[in-house]
This record gives sequence, C-alpha cells and structure tokens, in this order.
Amino acid sequence: MSIIRNEKERQRFVRFAIVGSLGAVVDFGFFNILAHVIHLRAVLASICSFSLAVINNFTWNRFWTYPDSRSKPLGYQLVLFALINIVGLAIRTPLFVFLEGRLVRFFNQLEIFRLFPLRPIWVAHNLSLAAAILVVMFWNYYINRYLTYNDVTA
Repeated sequence: MSIIRNEKERQRFVRFAIVGSLGAVVDFGFFNILAHVIHLRAVLASICSFSLAVINNFTWNRFWTYPDSRSKPLGYQLVLFALINIVGLAIRTPLFVFLEGRLVRFFNQLEIFRLFPLRPIWVAHNLSLAAAILVVMFWNYYINRYLTYNDVTA
C-alpha cells in the first residue's frame, strides 16, 4: 500500500499529520509549562507532555483519521497504540537528550542571544523536541497503520 499512489492513504496520512500537529501543540505546550514554568527536569517534562499528546492523538485518530477502524475493541486499540507510542518514546528520549545537550552548549556560545529575549536553553529544548517529534511521527504512522489500524482497507 503506497501513500504516493493511493489517494485514500494520502488522505489518511494528511489527517494523521494534522492530528500529529495538534498533538505537537499539546506536547510543546505542556512541555514548556512543565519545564519552564514548573521547572521540572526537561527529560521528565518531555515524557509527561508526550503521554498527554498520545492520549490526544489516539482519540483524534480513532474518530477522525480512521473512523472505519471499529472492528477492534477500543481498549485493544488504545493499548496497541500506547505500546507503539512507548517504543516511539524510547526512540524519542535518547534523541532528545542527545540533541538537547549539544544545542544548549551551542546556543550558549552564540552572542546573538544577548540581543534577544529568547533564552538559549528554551530554543535548544524546543528544537530538540521538534526534531525528535518529526522522527517519531514517521515511526508512529507506519507501525500504527500496519498494526493498530490494519483492519482499514486501502
């Protein structure tokens, strides 16, 4: 099943990406509240915000992206979706940690941040999170399409 040749799959991917974008808003919003307002450690804030985004994304994907995927019980799909996303978290977390440390050091060395109100750590955190989210989005789409939502016809 090719997204390029199959219009229905392209539409599903676009919907999945829109849901993922909404999930990213949830993820970034809660991450920044937890990390920069509540001052939770960045890795813990990332895990918590990721969990909230997963719940958001499952709900939207179940009812909007794959409304024709109802042959499986809701609980089963939720558990499968969550497990796939936990693997996504296992991909995302080391990637986030790897990028975050390097970007914080890099941005702290740049003089330009003395001219702007953005703090280097805020920029580093958010760029690291954005890169990790992008990588995990592709993992989540393909694995969920072939496992969680495999009852949907192409």
